[in-house]
Amino acid sequence: MPLPVAVLTQLPLLAVLPNVTLTHLAQHASERTFAKREVVLQKEKPSTGLCFLLEGRLQGVDFTMDGREVGLYFVNPGEYFGDLSVIDGQPQPEYVTALAKSRVVFIPQESVRPILFAHPKVAEILCSNLSLRLRQVSAQRRILGLANPLQRVAAQLQVLIHHPGGVTTRQVVNNVPTHQELAIMVNASRETVSRVFQLLQGRGIVERQGNDLRIEQPTLLDDIASGRDLGPDDKKEK
Repeated sequence: MPLPVAVLTQLPLLAVLPNVTLTHLAQHASERTFAKREVVLQKEKPSTGLCFLLEGRLQGVDFTMDGREVGLYFVNPGEYFGDLSVIDGQPQPEYVTALAKSRVVFIPQESVRPILFAHPKVAEILCSNLSLRLRQVSAQRRILGLANPLQRVAAQLQVLIHHPGGVTTRQVVNNVPTHQELAIMVNASRETVSRVFQLLQGRGIVERQGNDLRIEQPTLLDDIASGRDLGPDDKKEK
């Protein structure tokens, strides 16, 4: 059964396309629901097309040579993934797994690839997002090179910070990852990340607010990420 065109109009990447093009894509698109922890895309498999998350949350993950899981990025509703394989025709470079029950739209490569490059606005969005991803990868490499878990968690939170309305005196991480999700991003155990959060919350640097994390003392968080000594209480995390 073809996907309703209205579903595609809600996706930022495709919303700029004319209705006739969206109708064509909807006729070839399909939707699937994934359970929590289910693999959405398999590494080294041929492209299944361009994918869009409608509901839920996903994470791109890979494994080191010694088998440790590494978190690479998150996918939130409205965002797309699987684009690298669509663009270059190579196998999927990492796993994408569901962090919660998720609905995903798949558009076959042969249907969507010509359209991606035929519309300048869509191509511009693709290039901008690829540039952003490269910058995020560079930031992640710098984080993994930091000396201790306390620094790495602080630096990872800085990467995840969103500035609501341009206000920077208070900062927020929307839908903050779980301690386990953060652990695989910063190469630490879940227990270590939990201890780091106890320290940050105990000092009033961060405060949990529902699914979000408010950064109450961004300057102090920056000091931690930069490795500046904050006192004897912090040494136990090093």
